[in-house]
Amino acid sequence: MEKDSFLSLRQRLMEELDTSSDLSDEEIRDRIDDLIRDEEEQVSLSLRRRVKLRQDLYNSVRRLDVLQELIDDETVTEIMVNGPEAIFVERDGVVKKLDKRFSSREKLEGVIAQIVARCNRVVNEAMPIVDARLENGSRVNVIVSPAALNGPIMTIRRFPDKPMTMERLMALGSLTQECADFLKMLVQSGYSILIGGGTGSGKTTLLGALSEYIPRDERIITIEDNAELKLSGLENLVRLEARSGNGDEGLAISIRDLIRTALRCRPDRIIVGECRGGEAADMITAMNTGHDGSLCTAHANSCRDMLSRLETMILMGMPLPLEAIRRQIAGGLDILIHVGRERDKSRRVMEVAEVTGMEDGQVTLKTLFLREEGKGLCRKASLAHKEKALRAGWKI
Repeated sequence: MEKDSFLSLRQRLMEELDTSSDLSDEEIRDRIDDLIRDEEEQVSLSLRRRVKLRQDLYNSVRRLDVLQELIDDETVTEIMVNGPEAIFVERDGVVKKLDKRFSSREKLEGVIAQIVARCNRVVNEAMPIVDARLENGSRVNVIVSPAALNGPIMTIRRFPDKPMTMERLMALGSLTQECADFLKMLVQSGYSILIGGGTGSGKTTLLGALSEYIPRDERIITIEDNAELKLSGLENLVRLEARSGNGDEGLAISIRDLIRTALRCRPDRIIVGECRGGEAADMITAMNTGHDGSLCTAHANSCRDMLSRLETMILMGMPLPLEAIRRQIAGGLDILIHVGRERDKSRRVMEVAEVTGMEDGQVTLKTLFLREEGKGLCRKASLAHKEKALRAGWKI
């Protein structure tokens, strides 16, 4: 009955909007109130139902329809739309299907068009895959026909409204005070760090938290596919965002283009949201040319696997002998941090390792912190290369 009332009122509201263009938000709310009063003459509505109906009708024409309530819900970390009739959400690591749906495929397509247009992106049959973001910084991925077979697919990764701090991560058990203090020393001393992990493991969250420790007098340039990093307290901050090319908007601007440009902008550090391919070659070059303390993330299953992935990505952008690439890695990269999900879905720092050099043609690693079953994150060894820390005034 409630669903029938909503659909009936929405149809009448849309008919009025078709004949009355350029209405303000307040005028639309007034029209909605009039429709609800008319509905109450036929059906008794509770105060709670009237308020919800008013908000749902407004969201359906001015915001993101059925998704708006989910986007405003701080407990929702992921929204997955599998066509107009199937919506799933993730809360506390648990995925659940909702009793919500779009009124039509056209309405879902309209919401998608609204989202991508705000980011100056285009999605259509010629370009069926696009990444975008919402005003609150949430990351959006869209797939439409012909790539998507069961209707338009949209995945929204919602980030906390306030940046995650190291104190909050420690409270959640992601890492220990000892490890946090150690990472603080590394960042402030200018050690170059690569954070690896699987999808949704907390790579970007940790990257944002580590940025708290960057000295405030440094010039920082961030480079991302979709600008989602929330860095606070940095006055000399430049934020760059890549763009896919299309006929309407011009040529593509890749992560590689932005890294090369950033090197001409006098950065003290470069932060790359994620390396997926040949841009890793430019990132490791930057680390080897005086930009100590640069930060980046990548997909990987362990610290050792991170090295293999990095070698592959660098080969995609720098066709050099493997030994030369490994020397580039050993010379520019200092620290690897692996993050992952436990069985209870909690996100944890699993390992911190130091790149110690080359031996028998292989990049060598030294595990500094390791999460062990029943013991948590344990200190395993001390830092081998202490030069940067000592120059920065740390006593270790």
